[in-house]
Amino acid sequence: MRIATWNVNSIRTRVGRVVDWLVREDIDVLAMQEIKCKPEQFPLEAFEEAGYELAIHGLNQWNGVAIASREPLSDIQVDFPGQPGFLKGQEGPDLPTEARAIGATAGGVRVWSLYVPNGRALGDPHYAYKLDWYRALTDYTRAEVTANPELPFALVGDFNVAPLDADMGDPSFVLGESTHVSEPERAAFAALEAAGVADVVRPLVPEGYTFWDYKQLRFPRNEGMRIDFVLGSPAFADAVTGASIHREERKGDAPSDHVPVVVDLELDGDDDDRPMIF
Repeated sequence: MRIATWNVNSIRTRVGRVVDWLVREDIDVLAMQEIKCKPEQFPLEAFEEAGYELAIHGLNQWNGVAIASREPLSDIQVDFPGQPGFLKGQEGPDLPTEARAIGATAGGVRVWSLYVPNGRALGDPHYAYKLDWYRALTDYTRAEVTANPELPFALVGDFNVAPLDADMGDPSFVLGESTHVSEPERAAFAALEAAGVADVVRPLVPEGYTFWDYKQLRFPRNEGMRIDFVLGSPAFADAVTGASIHREERKGDAPSDHVPVVVDLELDGDDDDRPMIF
């Protein structure tokens, strides 16, 4: 099974590019972030013609997550338990949740497509929301992995944190003083991993960015960030046979500012003769 994650930065703008890549790379399951549309606006037909079914969560022109799969999707779940909400200028426990998380089971693998809040700036209410979001996701992950240790379980998507210094090549971000590289954010990411999931791509692809801002020639200068991850439970990690970051997808006509991250799994019952990708 080949699973990928991609912040597509508007699926209606890039549907042709995304579907072409899915078919060309023989992807079984794709988790998407920033689809930026409601379910009824999603370009379903192009995916369905290519043999994919969809689980979609979008509320407006912001955020939005989806999962496309050639395997039947089951147990589709919008939002994870305890997911906090956000409304600018408002505080309290009953704020509306944004379209940032959708989970589904495909081919015996539980996959969550996640778009973690950006944080905006240190001291901004959105930054506190981001840390709350991480805490809730960590609690959910710990409970899920503990309750179902044999289930391959993965959190995939745009985590909006560069966990290591080597993951930040954008000079506009100052280590320890900017979002994405502040100590509390990195501690939150580490706590999530400690809850029972691990980055399954880094051991196979130790270097490389997944995001380059459109401004200031960031991509030609390779001033990027590694903020898109596949975090898998032990049962998931044990099945991984290959991984890749598809940097070439940042090139060409109207690319997303993120690129796909791909993992190959060899699960019980698989008959997959594709070569491993490193």
